[in-house]
Amino acid sequence: MRSVPLFLLATALAMAGCSNLERSRNLADARVPATTLAQQVCSNCHGITGNSVSPNFPNLAAQVETYLVAQLTAFRSHGRHDPAGFEYMWGISRNLTDEQIKGLAAYYAARPLQAPAIKGDPLRLAAGQAIFDAGVAAKGVTPCKTCHGANGEGTPEAPRIAGQHADYIVKQLRVFQRTDDRPEGSVMKLVAHEMTRENVIDVAAYLQGLPQRR
Repeated sequence: MRSVPLFLLATALAMAGCSNLERSRNLADARVPATTLAQQVCSNCHGITGNSVSPNFPNLAAQVETYLVAQLTAFRSHGRHDPAGFEYMWGISRNLTDEQIKGLAAYYAARPLQAPAIKGDPLRLAAGQAIFDAGVAAKGVTPCKTCHGANGEGTPEAPRIAGQHADYIVKQLRVFQRTDDRPEGSVMKLVAHEMTRENVIDVAAYLQGLPQRR
């Protein structure tokens, strides 16, 4: 009896792995569980527990579940036009079902957040805390905690911002300031419009370490 060629065996094993729904990376298969997608696909950018290593990608751990559902749905319908949306998430979310989206949101909401390290000049952090707590009254900038919670933990209508990468917060605030790429964020566009570059950097630095200080 002839032995099976090694490459045929490897191919068979690979196909078997792809057909296993608990390990599948097939984003077009409605049967693939959300947990599998989170661990096999989304983890490439956001980390297996939703704690991303790169500040280019947001932490999703401990994020507000309803907010994640809304954002994934917006990506799927191309409702978000910011670069991160069409470069990464449009294609990834294109075939997600409502159930998969709800499952992904629940998965990340239940993961504990490992906040990035506190970085920055103490004076800058203090300035960021002042914006978070009191806003910038002279320019009509609303305190962040008004919408995002007293500890930045988020609400059903607004995302958790405590413990988010400072670089990612800066990037998103600039999107709100300069473009209409996030049409659902009309309130944030008004708030961010009057923030200076220093305001943005200060509050982002403060928010990154917020869970460790409050």
